[in-house]
Amino acid sequence: MNLALNESPIRFDRLQIAAIVGLMILGTAFVYSATTAGESIALAWYNQVWIRQIIWYSIGIGITAVVCFIDYHVLARWALVMYWASIGTLIAVLIPFIGTTHNWGAYRWIDVGPFNFQPSEFAKLAFIFAMAHFLSRPANELQQATNFWKPIGLLALPLALIIKEPDLGSAIVLIPTWLAMMFVAGTPQRYLTRLIGGVGIVAALFLVDVLFAPPGWWQIKLEDYQRHRLLVYFGRSFVPANATKEQKVHYEQLERAKSYQVRQALISVGSGGLTGRGWCEGKQTALAFLPAGAAHNDFIFSVIAEEKGFVGSLCVLTLYAVVLFTGLRIAGQARDRLGKLLAVGVVTLLFSHVFINIGMNIRIMPVTGIPLPLLSYGGSSVLCSLIAMGILQNVYIHRKGY
Repeated sequence: MNLALNESPIRFDRLQIAAIVGLMILGTAFVYSATTAGESIALAWYNQVWIRQIIWYSIGIGITAVVCFIDYHVLARWALVMYWASIGTLIAVLIPFIGTTHNWGAYRWIDVGPFNFQPSEFAKLAFIFAMAHFLSRPANELQQATNFWKPIGLLALPLALIIKEPDLGSAIVLIPTWLAMMFVAGTPQRYLTRLIGGVGIVAALFLVDVLFAPPGWWQIKLEDYQRHRLLVYFGRSFVPANATKEQKVHYEQLERAKSYQVRQALISVGSGGLTGRGWCEGKQTALAFLPAGAAHNDFIFSVIAEEKGFVGSLCVLTLYAVVLFTGLRIAGQARDRLGKLLAVGVVTLLFSHVFINIGMNIRIMPVTGIPLPLLSYGGSSVLCSLIAMGILQNVYIHRKGY
């Protein structure tokens, strides 16, 4: 008998792949639109931002293809190696002569030849693998208190290092990812409930300190831009109660400056109407009301909303919904706990990115430097998003076992 005839062909989740391709097409089109109105149009073609985005997509697709065909059980054997390697890079980026600063003095990048490597993006994937590897043990072992504290340690180390950079957005998305994986793994709910309650109390005290503590009182140490973003989000005045007339003018100007991006993003989203102004016709970008350095990154959704309106925004949300719901279906069809946990971790991470990024564009979330997966420009973000998609496809391909 010819054994080749009995081998089932490798099957991908085609619906998810179609949605991913759709997002990459939109990403290329609107990164082009967001950058051609600025100075980058004068650059040589190979230095154009949208060309670089295509290059990152191409590299990411190649890496994703490799990830798809290596059984995730083999990849998981290297989970702790990946985790500690990522911790090493997170430490390295904090060393001044290794890490580089681009915005607000934050050490988030390592220059590697012609491109910038952002360790926090890759640390998210390493964290998911380490968590899935640990939590895939028999469910009865997770009832032990010691096996509840160990995953907290896995979370605390990268969380602390990423906050130190500081990169609060990347740190925040680790928390719901950790919670979702712990819940799906079968961790006793009493442990999670107590932890969530304790974290909630700490978060409430933190906000009270940031928003209401008068000048001169002890305050939690934050970067100035982080404190300003929280004040803008919660609508708190920058002006101290006992400010002089000159100080009042200064703080009012500072408040207008720090809320500028949020106001311009809202104007972009609102001015798009039903069908938008048209591709490359966005006035907010062309007239640089949306800052050139942010329009193709954190505020790419505002560019899409202005140029393609409600219809374009709905298309983006639909594509993400397809990716996320097919990811949940893959988690449900996984052949073992490891596959299910990997899929749940990836889906939660992607959802957190999408929710926070779009939320800050429409002011339901504070502004954080967090990219919109596969749409925002950025090599590390694009590569990690595509690798995450490769992990989902890997779990889908191997869902029936051998």
